[in-house]
Amino acid sequence: MAKPEKPKPEKPLEGGNMTPVSRAGDQVFREAGPWTPTIQRLLAHLRDQGLAWVPEPQGWTKDGREALAYLKGKVPTYPLATWVYDEAVLVQAGRWLRELHDATADYTDPEATWRGIPRQPHEVICHNDFAPYNMVFRDHELIGVIDWDFAAPGPRLWDLAYLAYRIAPLMRPENPDAPTISIDLGARLTMLLDAYGSTASVPELLSTIVARLEELASFTRTHGTARKNDKLLADAENYRQDAAYLAGLLR
Repeated sequence: MAKPEKPKPEKPLEGGNMTPVSRAGDQVFREAGPWTPTIQRLLAHLRDQGLAWVPEPQGWTKDGREALAYLKGKVPTYPLATWVYDEAVLVQAGRWLRELHDATADYTDPEATWRGIPRQPHEVICHNDFAPYNMVFRDHELIGVIDWDFAAPGPRLWDLAYLAYRIAPLMRPENPDAPTISIDLGARLTMLLDAYGSTASVPELLSTIVARLEELASFTRTHGTARKNDKLLADAENYRQDAAYLAGLLR
C-alpha cells in the first residue's frame, strides 16, 4: 500500500501587510474574513469570463483559511527594477484593468460582503490595489494579478487613478518609491489612458489620484494593523505628501 503523501510545508509569503499569506506547493493560503466568500465568487466569475490571469479560487482549508492557486512567478518589491517600467508592462496593465472592469460591469452578487469600501457610482468591481507589487511576472512578462481582498464596487477612474499613480508613476521626486530612471510622464500617462480606453482628462485623473491618496493615507493610519507596523505608517505619510504634491500641480 502506498504511503499517504505528506502535506507540503508552508512558508510565509512577502507582502500580506493586512492579511497573513503563506504558500504550500501550488496553493496559497490567506486568513479568511466575512468578505472571503464574496471574493471567491468574484474570482470564479472573472475566470469564467476568460480572465486567466486571475488566481483560481479553491475554497477553504480545514482550519478555515482561504485557498487559491499559486501563480508561479516574481512579484516586484520596492525599489522596483527598471524593467517593471517597460512600456509593454504599462500597456498590458492598462488593458487588463479594462478587462476586469468590462467583465464586472453587469456583475451582481446579492449576498456580497465587501472588505473594501463600495463607492458611487457602482460602475464596475474595482480591484482597489492594482499596482506592480500585486502583479506577477515571469521572464519580465506580466502573467497575473493577486491580492483581491479589497475589491469592491466603484467607478472605473478610481481604479485607473491608483494604477497611474503606481505605474506611470505620479509620485513626488522625494518619495523613496519613485523611480531613479528618466521617464516621460506625459507620454506614459497618454499611453496608459489609451491602453485602458479612457476618455478622462489628465487633470481629472490627477484630481482622482489626490482624493484616492488622501483617503488611503487616512485608512492606513487608522487601520489596526498599521498602529504596530512602522512600514505602513511610513506608507501613509508618503500617500499624504504625494497627495499634497499632486494637488499643487492642479493649482
